[in-house]
Amino acid sequence: MPQTPDTTAITAGRDDSAALSPTLWPNTVWETSGLHEARKRATGFRADSFYARFGNPTVTQFESAIAELEGAESALAFGSGMGAISTVILSLCSQGSHIVAQNNLYGATLSFLQGPCKRFGIDVTFVDPATPGSFAAAVIPGKTMLVIAETPSNPLLGITNLAEIGAIKGPFTVVDSTLATPLGQRPLDYGVDIVLHSATKGICGHNDALIGVIAGEKDLIDSIWSYSVLHGASPSPHDALNALRGLRTLSVRLERQTNSALEIARNLQSHPKVASVSYPFLESHSQHSLAKEQMRHGGSMVAVELHGDFNTCDSFVSSLTLAHTATSFGGPETLVCHPATSTQAGLGDEILASMGVTQGLLRFSIGLEATEDLLADINRALNAI
Repeated sequence: MPQTPDTTAITAGRDDSAALSPTLWPNTVWETSGLHEARKRATGFRADSFYARFGNPTVTQFESAIAELEGAESALAFGSGMGAISTVILSLCSQGSHIVAQNNLYGATLSFLQGPCKRFGIDVTFVDPATPGSFAAAVIPGKTMLVIAETPSNPLLGITNLAEIGAIKGPFTVVDSTLATPLGQRPLDYGVDIVLHSATKGICGHNDALIGVIAGEKDLIDSIWSYSVLHGASPSPHDALNALRGLRTLSVRLERQTNSALEIARNLQSHPKVASVSYPFLESHSQHSLAKEQMRHGGSMVAVELHGDFNTCDSFVSSLTLAHTATSFGGPETLVCHPATSTQAGLGDEILASMGVTQGLLRFSIGLEATEDLLADINRALNAI
């Protein structure tokens, strides 16, 4: 019977044990009945009772849940979101390959594309995702292996057109959908080949697990798995269990967080000490219509640019009492960070300027506190600077 994604988040990723909570398998290795069985598991695909780098039953439950939520044939988990993106890149690209990527990706992803990829002889062309046709125009037939997008983008919450990415033929297409979560959008529905999440964030939702995941067609995911066994960015079963637990409450957490985020974004727009506010479902967002078209909600993150510099931001953050200074997002506590010196640190002033990341920019991850309490705290801190 058809059901909504909110219900699927509750029903997906269960084994046949009848246990209502996820089953933890802490094993790193399993005994086999003999050498023939050992060879079968060692040379087969994704055995989850052989050696933990190949698979683990708890991790398999999590992967199954993500695949179902994303409408995918298969999913594959990793030790982190960066473990996922680096494995995808290195499994599908080699010396002489070409990648097209948007220019406002998460800072660590940009650093990987500009650092290790360059060192390995993988060329990367960066494009402006707000320019229609920019991704397709940069594809070099026969050479471009990957097209990488992120929507909403971190930290300025730009929106990339999923239908445009999905329509590209030739290279594999990858969309980092971390900020939206599987309950916010489904890139595979638009023809995208691989959807990627740092499940550490909203999916887990409690700041107690480090895990990444991708989903797509089985043959493609199996191919990436074959490389991942060598790459070794394997997920912990404890983190997979916490991620499954987080999925069960994802819908209700998002309802509270996204409602609060929109109200806070609207409130801050008119504050005299705020230069700009970015939130996908905010009517003033330059891509508001596209966001409403391809997303079920605007997410839990709000980008706020203050009139001022780093010192202004430091003074404001120091005056907050409810929001914690930390670089992650999606958890129950409201967090605030300064992207230029944290998530995007090390990219250089020129790159930061091209992305629109200024010294006055702050990124809020809205938590589960009462909206009125958060607004009172933020407004009080703003009035104090």
